[in-house]
Amino acid sequence: MATQRTTAVLEVAGVNWASEKAVVERVLGRRPGVLEVEANAVGQTATVTYDPTRTSVADLTGWIRECGYHCAGQSVPQHVCDPEAEPLSHAPVGHHAGHRPDGGAEPAPQDLGDDASEHGDHAGTTPQDAMGHGGHHAGMSMDDMARDMRNRFLVAALLSIPILLWSPIGREVLGFEAEAPFGLRDDVFSLFLSLPVIFYSAWIFVDGAWRALRARTLDMMVLVAVAVGAGWSYSLVITLTGGGEVFYEAATVLTAFVLLGHWFEMRARGGANDAIRTLLELAPPRAVVIRDGQPVEVPTAEVLVGDLLLVRPGAKIPVDGTVEDGDSEIDESMVTGESLPVHKAPGDEVIGGSVNTTGTLRVRATKVGADTALAQIVQLVQEAQNSKAPGQRLADRAAFWLVFVALLGGGLTFAVWFLSGATFATAMLFAITVVVVTCPDALGLATPTAIMVGTGLGAQRGVLFKNATALETSARIDTVVMDKTGTLTKGEPEVTDVVVDRMSADDVLALVAAVERESEHPLAAAVARHADTLGVPALTATGFRTVPGHGASAHVDGHRVLVGNARLMADEGVDLGPLGARRDELAGSGRTAVLAAVDGRAVGVIALADAARETSAAAVAALHEAGVQVVMLSGDNEATARRIAGQLGIDAVLAEVLPGDKAARITELQRAGKRVAMVGDGVNDAPALAQADLGIAIGAGTDVAIETADVVLMRSDPLDVPTALAIGRGTLRKMRQNLGWAVGYNAIALPIAAGVFEPAFGLVLRPEIAALSMSGSSFLVAVNALLLKRLRLPDAPGAPTAETVTAPEPEPVSR
Repeated sequence: MATQRTTAVLEVAGVNWASEKAVVERVLGRRPGVLEVEANAVGQTATVTYDPTRTSVADLTGWIRECGYHCAGQSVPQHVCDPEAEPLSHAPVGHHAGHRPDGGAEPAPQDLGDDASEHGDHAGTTPQDAMGHGGHHAGMSMDDMARDMRNRFLVAALLSIPILLWSPIGREVLGFEAEAPFGLRDDVFSLFLSLPVIFYSAWIFVDGAWRALRARTLDMMVLVAVAVGAGWSYSLVITLTGGGEVFYEAATVLTAFVLLGHWFEMRARGGANDAIRTLLELAPPRAVVIRDGQPVEVPTAEVLVGDLLLVRPGAKIPVDGTVEDGDSEIDESMVTGESLPVHKAPGDEVIGGSVNTTGTLRVRATKVGADTALAQIVQLVQEAQNSKAPGQRLADRAAFWLVFVALLGGGLTFAVWFLSGATFATAMLFAITVVVVTCPDALGLATPTAIMVGTGLGAQRGVLFKNATALETSARIDTVVMDKTGTLTKGEPEVTDVVVDRMSADDVLALVAAVERESEHPLAAAVARHADTLGVPALTATGFRTVPGHGASAHVDGHRVLVGNARLMADEGVDLGPLGARRDELAGSGRTAVLAAVDGRAVGVIALADAARETSAAAVAALHEAGVQVVMLSGDNEATARRIAGQLGIDAVLAEVLPGDKAARITELQRAGKRVAMVGDGVNDAPALAQADLGIAIGAGTDVAIETADVVLMRSDPLDVPTALAIGRGTLRKMRQNLGWAVGYNAIALPIAAGVFEPAFGLVLRPEIAALSMSGSSFLVAVNALLLKRLRLPDAPGAPTAETVTAPEPEPVSR
């Protein structure tokens, strides 16, 4: 029997250092039923794939708490999802039970009274407060954690100043001569001052180290705790045994500098979470439901499928639904990235979290809670942010061994210096410096921070990466294969040319449209729609008759009108005259040519084609600018496919390809050494999307859970294809820069810290400076990743909008 797999994104609040994520991964990874764990210190979440027949979200939540971290359940907007709902596979749900601020367990929702749900009576609760990792539970937000780190730093910094002054450095280097207060020895006075630093400011290191060792792993907390603890404990022994050379100033200043660096780093990586925070804030906490004919305001989590919602102008749409009454413009930019408002009328779908701008709507709820597009987007983005690129997996293993090397190197440094004749204190100083300077936090932050920013940047544009591997793969694509219909084109016929003879274009269109309005054929609808757009007179047809496979006829305004192909005209004895050549020319260029005859005389040719999307040409140009080859895949005939390709500047055309053969064509390109991205609609193109190195689903709309795609484009805009590749390239560049810096820093700092250059150059690195450089390294990595937000993305300046697109002028034929 195959193992069942369910994925949940869980809150893991209180992860201070990047390397701490290993604690959660190691502990949960050993639990029964857990298949995969990927934790994210930047996002304060973990993606867990588990077998629901062997474990549950409640079990996972408890195990995370046993690691020493706060977990209130799954990390989604609590005000959107029903807290009593069961977890859905690959979809987020609301929290189950949380913690009180005093550390005790909150009652689960089912244990509360009818009037005391976790969120039902809190109309004033903001979406930010209701975020799963946002802070109205006991778990601290990133801002809270940064403030806590700041407070610990301030205590350590303020007390380190007098400790430093009454230390050998203060006496001998700074020339400080004042006696210690109360007649105490310098080291005794420093001991008293160091106690708050060690048992408050630095206790976070001890606590973290204990968690790591309990989880049978090594992380940065272990290194800092060893360094601070060794220096302070040695000094304590010296003080209690009569005095001597002590390191109180090293231990306290080391603590202050580590806390300072990570305070700045936390503020920086908090910015990496802006995108997911914005998504979590989109859905309104309350909705107006029409019950018994009256509007009633209820919490959004209580909205049920089938409820009729009242959405007033300026209000956010609470859940996904279908418009039943009303007419309005909807701003969907915050959900899909679509910049222009979208017109909605009865029958149209609307997305929860989008904004109703003008009219009042009545919307029937079709998807609520975990099933809404917004909840699925949040789930996808969080899973992508928590996933690991191949380079990150290597960095995580390297970080673990780097801690081991640091501890071993510290011991070896101490032994070498002490056996070489240095004093115990000097050898200890070098050993502490080695341990501190080798902390692998920058290595642990290098990739996930860049991934957080990259996926967030994509989400803001409606480009959803499924995982970090997709983000990294997109950076290496050199060939993009794009399906024609529905991807490069609109997927519906439009009138491209109106060629007339003997009559005016308006008269021909009026007569032909009257006949076509009686037909259900897609081409007939396109002609009627074109006539309506141009405002030609609407005439009435009588005696309508369909000629299967050939066309139709009817009487309009006293004339017998024929509309159809050349076979119909031949059967009716109509001479095409000069229009015959134009019909052949238009058909040869890949258009569908519809002939029109009035009272037995040919009067016009109307050409139709599947028109290219307004931004398709700009998308192809942007891909070319990025050095990417563009291939169009189509089931149409060669002439039709090449017409579109010629308009858009596409490099190669694969025409007359059956749906089942698309994957084979992708394979051929891969065998030729190409790294291929396939862009399709995610349904008919599923095999090709799966075969490609990168599958990109376009035209997703509200259906964002497309399993075969690696990237989902919410806007149905081809221009988002080069955007996705640009984000991938920018992210990979930041990942490489960060990893290069982290590795290079350790390669240079380690021998300096060990005193290798001290005999020849007198170059010595004290623990305090080592702490500052180590923390600074982590801060630089976080800031460099944030610079990705300034990435220049492809755009379509001057691209025509829905309001400015016009059909071509009718083209007369010379007689």
